[in-house]
Amino acid sequence: MCLMITLLAAVITTIVWYVNAPENKLKLGTLSLMYWGAALMWTIDGFFCVAEGEPFLDLSVSDALLGLLIVICGLIAWLLILLYSDPKKVFKAFQFKS
Repeated sequence: MCLMITLLAAVITTIVWYVNAPENKLKLGTLSLMYWGAALMWTIDGFFCVAEGEPFLDLSVSDALLGLLIVICGLIAWLLILLYSDPKKVFKAFQFKS
């Protein structure tokens, strides 16, 4: 389930990034790459599960919650990167007004 959730997040962010590609002020490419990296990680994990005789996908609720947690952590990391880069110069303008 982690693989399916992160693949869905990767595809959605890639489509949104591609639509807004010329003006990539929100660094959606970074978020997209985070999710594609997570999807690659879960794919390799699935291959190792098959090699050990387990199913490729785990469809349990706990695995779905883990997938959602990974997506939320990716969003938090992206938000921190976005706040640090300050694409709209909000913090810079606030600093000079004081």
